[in-house]
Amino acid sequence: MRALTLVGDRHLDLVEQEPPPPPGPGEVTVRVKAVALNHLDLWGFRGMAFAKRKLPLVVGAEASGEIFSVGAGVENVAPGKPVVMYGGLTCGTCKACREGRDNLCENIGGIMGFHVDGFARDLVTMPARLVIPVPDGVSFRDAACAPIGFATVQHMLFDNAKLEPGETVLVHAGGSGIGTAAILMAKAIGCTVITTVGDDEKAEKARALGADHVINYRTDRFEGVTRKLTKKKGVDVVFEHVGADTFNGSLLCLKRGGRLVTCGSTSGPSTTINLMQLFQQQYRITGSFGARMENIAQSLDKMAAGLKPVIDTEVPLANFTRGLERLESRKVFGKVVVTF
Repeated sequence: MRALTLVGDRHLDLVEQEPPPPPGPGEVTVRVKAVALNHLDLWGFRGMAFAKRKLPLVVGAEASGEIFSVGAGVENVAPGKPVVMYGGLTCGTCKACREGRDNLCENIGGIMGFHVDGFARDLVTMPARLVIPVPDGVSFRDAACAPIGFATVQHMLFDNAKLEPGETVLVHAGGSGIGTAAILMAKAIGCTVITTVGDDEKAEKARALGADHVINYRTDRFEGVTRKLTKKKGVDVVFEHVGADTFNGSLLCLKRGGRLVTCGSTSGPSTTINLMQLFQQQYRITGSFGARMENIAQSLDKMAAGLKPVIDTEVPLANFTRGLERLESRKVFGKVVVTF
């Protein structure tokens, strides 16, 4: 079978490997159909792994496929059924896992495609408890964007920020994979969406997606525009994933008692904040990591109901590097998907 392996920093090889052995009890083998790209893939490609890993490493952290075969005792899926796969090798037995907080597993075995072999291969065998059925009407291409892209946003906006219909939300980097999903999900429940983008072309696309107000952060200070748009009251929620460059400005955009939820720090992991501002305004700042398996199922249900992910580019497996380059260029609007 084909497998795309990272053999060194920024060096990928498409190789032939032996297919996995038949699935054991409680396992399934999945024929991969599509892999969606994320900054996690880009960090691994650049050699920015935060834990020891062995090369060569099969890449790909987010994917969809169909069940190829099942092991003894598997009842939740059957051969031929479309599924997506949870990329964290959770233990399934710790307190967090038992409570459905899979993203906080106490004994995580690694992130597939980053610490251990991932999904960019024809066949992958894994525990059946880590696959989620895909509803009718959702394509493999769209479903591949659920485990990280859509589910991260679902977890951020609804589990953590508790976004409610009619509220106003500031979405940073509205052209990113999670930024586009955040715009779609917030508009779907009747929220007013303000978003930031880096150029006028993205601004047009964000408006077409449903954003009510779009700020080009290269030509305007988003803090000032947001305060003006909200008549100096501020927004209910800030969807933050940029990091040091925007964090304090994001706090200035919040109304009293507002909520900031963050899942990323691409512009830098460290900042300082004004503690008096924090407690006097009674801000609520919440970190959000990955997603729960339930969030993936919720995301797939939203796709089945018509909320489709924004796809910027599709590339074949052999052109995986071109997809990463597209993501790295920051010209991307939506998701980059690799098809098999």
